[in-house]
Amino acid sequence: MNILKYTSTCFLELLFPRTCIVCNKKLFDSENYLCLKCLLQLPRLNLHGQEGNRMEQLFYGRVPIEKAAAYFEFRKGSNYQKVIHHLKYKGQKGIGEFMGERFGAELKTSDYLSNADIVCPVPLHPKREKQRGYNQSYHIAVGLARQLEKPLNTSNLKRKIFTNTQTRKSRIERWQNVDGIFDISSSSEFEGKHIILVDDVVTTGATIEACSQAILKKCNAKISVLSLAIA
Repeated sequence: MNILKYTSTCFLELLFPRTCIVCNKKLFDSENYLCLKCLLQLPRLNLHGQEGNRMEQLFYGRVPIEKAAAYFEFRKGSNYQKVIHHLKYKGQKGIGEFMGERFGAELKTSDYLSNADIVCPVPLHPKREKQRGYNQSYHIAVGLARQLEKPLNTSNLKRKIFTNTQTRKSRIERWQNVDGIFDISSSSEFEGKHIILVDDVVTTGATIEACSQAILKKCNAKISVLSLAIA
């Protein structure tokens, strides 16, 4: 049976070779999604080692955020835009868990957010999630929660209003697009907790701000933010 499975795997590999989502070169058996070269060249930011970093500054005067960090920098037109593109639009949700785990492993070595209680992905509206088939932020959160050894909460924070995509909107339009669209089902689930909100890409911070306001409006909680990338 093992020989048959191995033969089938080799045959599929010939027909549909696994390739790096950044450079398109064939992956070795030990590699996933990105080849070792592209993985090492990922534009990581190490914001978790910088107090008052650029991502934390996004929220100054807007909403109280304990800590904020992103794994890498997102630039339109760069090769690493493909990581987000494949995660959000190509159905490769496994990239989210893979990258979330790698980010979480880096955070864990510095004891970053060790005092947090819950990992909570930014939710999609059910209509959007049905269209896409999954919530990409959820899969990033799964990888992070696994590495940080924190419970995952996916049921309390809700997106109650369907809105258009944030892509190509200005800062003001982004805020108007998410104003008042989030809510929590139970204040007791978040009361007194330190919550890690997880998003795929933070651009203006409008979505995180709206989520945070929905939480803080109903309960006394602390909020930190992790994202796969910052634009």
